[in-house]
Amino acid sequence: MTTLGLIRHGVTDWNDEYRTQGHSDIPLNERGRKQAELLSKRIGMERWDYIYSSDLSRALETAEIIGKIKNIEVRTDLRLREMNCGLIEGTTEQERVKRWGYGWFRLDLGIESNDEIVKRGKQCLTDISFRHPDQNILIVSHGAFLGMTLKRLIPHIDMTESLFNTSVTLLNTGQSRWNCSLYNCTKHLLNL
Repeated sequence: MTTLGLIRHGVTDWNDEYRTQGHSDIPLNERGRKQAELLSKRIGMERWDYIYSSDLSRALETAEIIGKIKNIEVRTDLRLREMNCGLIEGTTEQERVKRWGYGWFRLDLGIESNDEIVKRGKQCLTDISFRHPDQNILIVSHGAFLGMTLKRLIPHIDMTESLFNTSVTLLNTGQSRWNCSLYNCTKHLLNL
């Protein structure tokens, strides 16, 4: 059985400002680095064989902080990038309404479709799990990408709560369907 540990990157200034990030390469802020350090201490007590990450710096830095404590080199995969948010990247909800009106989400603003995100997400996770059978693999990515992919992979799990920054979700393969043994866990942040 292969175990995938899905991790949303640490917090950024744009997270704090409620700005849409998408493919914009926004770095972790100091709190995000602290979250990643606390996560690395938690991960340091567990068995993990590989780490994969989005190439965007907020995910990659989170993965590298974890990789350093585990002495595991981080591999990047472009398919783990956040959804492409087109023209709304860098904007807040108020700015979108001011620029395009209350129906902005119905406009063609170059935003990647949910189906496209889920297709690359499912393929990427499947490829990684087949590449490393019976091993434990950490995957550091982004909130919308992981959330949409998980909703299709494990529709039998309640996922009404959005993924928190540096949360851990565990998926297991080797059965007729993906199984989720842990969802959105942030126990490492209790002392933050």
